[in-house]
Amino acid sequence: MFLHSYLTAIFSFLSAFIIVWIFIPSIVILSKAKKLFDEPDTRKSHNKNIPTLGGIAIFAALLISVGIFSDFSLNREFQYLTISSIILFFVGIKDDILIIAPQKKLLGQLLASLIIIVIGNLRFTSLHGFLGLYHLSYFPSALLTLFVFVVIINGFNLIDGIDGLAAGVGILASFVFGIWFLLNGEIEYVIISSALIGSLIAFFWFNVFSKNHKIFMGDTGSLLIGLFMALLAVRFNEMNIDKNNIWHIHAAPAVSFGILIIPLFDTLRVFLIRIIRGQSPFVADTNHVHHRLLAMGLTHLKATLVILGINTIIIFCAFYLNHLGIIRLMIIILILATLFSWLPELIFNIKEKRMPAEKF
Repeated sequence: MFLHSYLTAIFSFLSAFIIVWIFIPSIVILSKAKKLFDEPDTRKSHNKNIPTLGGIAIFAALLISVGIFSDFSLNREFQYLTISSIILFFVGIKDDILIIAPQKKLLGQLLASLIIIVIGNLRFTSLHGFLGLYHLSYFPSALLTLFVFVVIINGFNLIDGIDGLAAGVGILASFVFGIWFLLNGEIEYVIISSALIGSLIAFFWFNVFSKNHKIFMGDTGSLLIGLFMALLAVRFNEMNIDKNNIWHIHAAPAVSFGILIIPLFDTLRVFLIRIIRGQSPFVADTNHVHHRLLAMGLTHLKATLVILGINTIIIFCAFYLNHLGIIRLMIIILILATLFSWLPELIFNIKEKRMPAEKF
């Protein structure tokens, strides 16, 4: 059984990788011919026109790989995941080409999420004792799951600001979830995790290292990654309700928060900054942690690797300290994330204060 799961995961990974590897050069050529670029401006970190339709290749890789290797009869939510992916695909494509209002983008996210939650019946049914709550009735359960889906989807959308970051976080989170699902024999979710890893590794190469075929994933890619990550996170928490499981995670909600800490915490942090300044939380700015790392002089790749390194440390701490319970572990994770986000800000401010003196 384990060998079969292992081989299926490899095939899912390879098919997704190959599809993205083959599709992206063609997408880049088409984008250049039709002038479908992301043009540089004062807020963006690139200085030339870059094709922004890499999400098309990710979309194709995920749906084809999951469609071929998954048994939809074993997981009802998978067929609705396909429908939701198509909805977000068209929302993302329209935003990448024409740009749509945030409200319309949010509406698409809500619709895609509700299809999986309500029709696919994938939702949180327990809080694992968090705040003394265990079983959730249907309406609060669906509402909480909808909130989590939207936050994770938007989180990945918002961290897609430098080369490799959204893809890198997606690879890391998919790997962690995938290993846990593999240990628990959840082969269908291993297939999803493997397809994500394969497609994102291939995309990462073109996004970070390619000179002739450099491309961005655009909203199409980041929205889809967020949707799949939300699915994995909810299933991870649901499987950990059974305390008799040999691989049971006691503080599953806190651990899943640690796995996805980069998009979740950075989104929370930026929204709070904007609200405190009297701005709309949906207005784009340069307050993300990756912007501060770039301001310190780091390259895109170095900034991405630093963030992934911190993410890995927090994931390790989350699993190692999961016996502490949800609340205490959540506090530790938040402290670590706050320290990480505060240090670039501190270093950046010190550099800014020294610059006039150095020039003088």
